[in-house]
This record gives sequence, C-alpha cells and structure tokens, in this order.
Amino acid sequence: METNELHRGRLIDHIQLVVRDLEASKTFYRAVFDVLGVPMGGEDASYFWADELFVSTAGSEAADGKLTGRHHIAFQAQDRAMVERFHEVALAHGGTDNGAPGLRDYHPGYYGAFVLDPDGNNIEAVYHGEAKRSEASVKVEF
Repeated sequence: METNELHRGRLIDHIQLVVRDLEASKTFYRAVFDVLGVPMGGEDASYFWADELFVSTAGSEAADGKLTGRHHIAFQAQDRAMVERFHEVALAHGGTDNGAPGLRDYHPGYYGAFVLDPDGNNIEAVYHGEAKRSEASVKVEF
C-alpha cells in the first residue's frame, strides 16, 4: 500500500474494518462516499481505502485473520441534504436502516442518520450545523 498524500489534523487517524464480503462492502462504501464527496483510494483483492478508512478481508496482510466486533463510524456531511442522501443511497446499496435522518439530542443542530453496513457496522453521516473551520485538513505530501 503506497500513499503519496495524506490529510492529517482530525481526531481519527484511521479506522480498519475487517469484513466478510469485500465486494458487498465496496458497493456500499463506493455509493456512500460518492454522496459524501470522499474519493475511493487504492484497492486490490483483499482491501480498499478511502481517506482514513481502510476496509479489508480477514485474509489481508493488514488483518489478524479474524473478524472483529461491530464498530461505529461517523462521517461528516456538509449539510442536512447530504445526510438524507447518504441514508437513501446506503439503503439502496446493501445497508439496513439504523436511524432515519433527523435531529438528535447530542448537541443543538446535530442532524444525523444511521445505517448498518453489510457486516453490521453502525455507519453514520452527521451535520453539526453551521460552523467555521480554520482549515478542512492538514495536507502532508511525500
């Protein structure tokens, strides 16, 4: 796996999911990331990645050979419409509803939607409301 450019500065550095059916996961995440504007990175027969998410089979060199437990990952959305589109597309590409788009009590303006991916991981898209960032990310080039 070779990367020529990384974006750093967010809370999560990377997450790896070990999945049973890589093709089902590719279909699911490709559709979800298209809605969220996140490009897919490298892929081969045992893995694919996008931003800080790495998805592999249990047989991948990066995995320890056994499936781990259920995980929760939240992706940032640019607005409520993106959250709604995420939910719609995820359901159409192998996801299962785990919480329709709507306001949550986590903090004022928190608008999220939840789906279970093909392996039962709880995947969320969230829009935190109007906010100003100093930068989208820190770019690191090699």
